[in-house]
Order: sequence, then C-alpha cells, then structure tokens
Amino acid sequence: MGRIEIGLWHLGVRGNKCVEALSKNGFAAEFFPTQDALRKRLLKECETARSIGFGGSYSVAEMGIYEALEGKGKELLDHGRAPADRKAEVRRAQQTCDLFLTGTNAVTLTGVLVNLDGNGNRTNAMTFGPGRAIVVAGANKIVSDVPDGIRRIKTVAAPRNAKRLGVATPCATTGICEECNSPQRICRVYSIIERKPTNSDISVFVCGDPMGL
Repeated sequence: MGRIEIGLWHLGVRGNKCVEALSKNGFAAEFFPTQDALRKRLLKECETARSIGFGGSYSVAEMGIYEALEGKGKELLDHGRAPADRKAEVRRAQQTCDLFLTGTNAVTLTGVLVNLDGNGNRTNAMTFGPGRAIVVAGANKIVSDVPDGIRRIKTVAAPRNAKRLGVATPCATTGICEECNSPQRICRVYSIIERKPTNSDISVFVCGDPMGL
C-alpha cells in the first residue's frame, strides 16, 4: 500500500470507531467511506424536507449541497449567503427548519462533539429547534478527547476559519492562536455535546475522506 492508501485506511478505522462511540451516546451515527457516498446520502435526506438550514459548514459547502437544491422549491436558509440586513432573520429561521445541516470542528473517539460556535447559534439550531439535524465530519476531525478537540479548534480550525472569513484577528495572519482580545475574535463560544440531547433528532455522518477545515 502507498502512503495515501495507508492514510485513508487509518482514517477509516478511526471513523468506524468514532461512529460506534457516537451510537453508544445516543446519536444516529453512520460511516461513509467517501465524500461522494456521503453527498448522495445527504441529498436523499433533503428530499422530504421543505425548509433546510445551513450552519456555515465548509464540509457541507464543498459538497455543493446548496447548489444542488436550488430551484427545487425548498426554502434554503444559509446566513452566509444572506444580505447583512437579513442574517439575523435567517439565523432565527434555522432554529425551526425541517432539516439543519452543519459540521463540527472536532469529534472524539469517545463520541463527543466539540465545536467553535461563534455566537452559539449553531448549537441552538442543532439541538433545540429543527425537526432534524445532521452533523457532517470528515475523519480528519477525529481527536482523542475533549482537551484534544479544543486544541484542534485553537491551532487548526480557528486560524483557518478566520482566514476564510476574512476577519482581522492575529491568527488570520500568523496561523497561530495568539489568545487575542480582538473585536473580531471568532473563538468566543465553545460547545461540548457529550450525549444526544433529550427530544432532539441528531444524526452524525462521519466520512473516511478528509473534509472541511
């Protein structure tokens, strides 16, 4: 086996172990070996939803789910695409949509979701309002435990997302967490979901391919 094949094998092994742990924690969890297989499943899940929210996930975005659903008579709620004067309105609507699609910054081998959550909207929309939420995670997001997940957020996810969003934070320039006090700092709220919240319908789809940031 070559380097890439060995790497994908390792991600797959970790991905399946992670799915087992998520299932024990009450989540409806599934493993998909490739991004294409995951994309097909997501689009299938979208067929019965009238309103679909998008939580700003780069993993979901890179699969072109929004574009595939345009013009099909569905209400697509993506605050990233909304004009500035409608962003708050779209975020509120995401919390009561039929299906909410989002990502996670880290998921542990013990089945815990760890997120950099900005203003907390993503966790609220994931756990308290929608008819159903699906969390997407590439196997590159799998970490050992919660402290390792927070380290991943600070050293990987936050600098990359700050660069993507074009915010004026030190990490968007240096690529390193500076524990800054910037007005545009994005690592303000962290969420840790150890078990599926009561009265919520949350699925976690883990992909063997690396995905997102």
